[in-house]
Amino acid sequence: MSTSSKTASAPLLRMMIYSRPLHPELFRIEGRRSVQHGGFKAELWLTAGGHVARFQALGRQLAEVVIDGGEGLPESGLVHALPAIGEKDYEMPASEPLGFVTTVQTETLSDNLYQGTLREMTDFAREVGALSYAYTDAAGRDSLSLIDCQKYKRELHLQAYHLLGGSGVVLRTQSIFEMHA
Repeated sequence: MSTSSKTASAPLLRMMIYSRPLHPELFRIEGRRSVQHGGFKAELWLTAGGHVARFQALGRQLAEVVIDGGEGLPESGLVHALPAIGEKDYEMPASEPLGFVTTVQTETLSDNLYQGTLREMTDFAREVGALSYAYTDAAGRDSLSLIDCQKYKRELHLQAYHLLGGSGVVLRTQSIFEMHA
């Protein structure tokens, strides 16, 4: 019989959507990428176990934040927040000039499945040139955060993965930022 070295509890990951930019000093940024295409600009930041995606177009801004906890982040401009547990979806009302839709999925894997997924996602990040950050978490376990994007004329599609070794949790988010006007 084997024993698991996972921590007893998973982190309390949250996804938060803001209608304003957030200052980089609020986060410990481990990787950064700027994207400009058509009529929009975006900035992607990776943190250990989370990310921030800032999208700017039509004189407006949206920010997607995935973070453990979220304490200390401003409430001003917060449009929606949801726990990143299980499967969740969110779509902003279509009346806004900028659109946003996301799906969040989490899964807790056994040690063997987690290690295989970690290898697979590390290879994927390298193959597609995704922004990635590999690190050892507080439990001494290998972990990975990565974000990949596709640019379209009026949309930015993001896929982010956060593999948290201490708990065996894999968080996947898929989001679309779009210009309606």
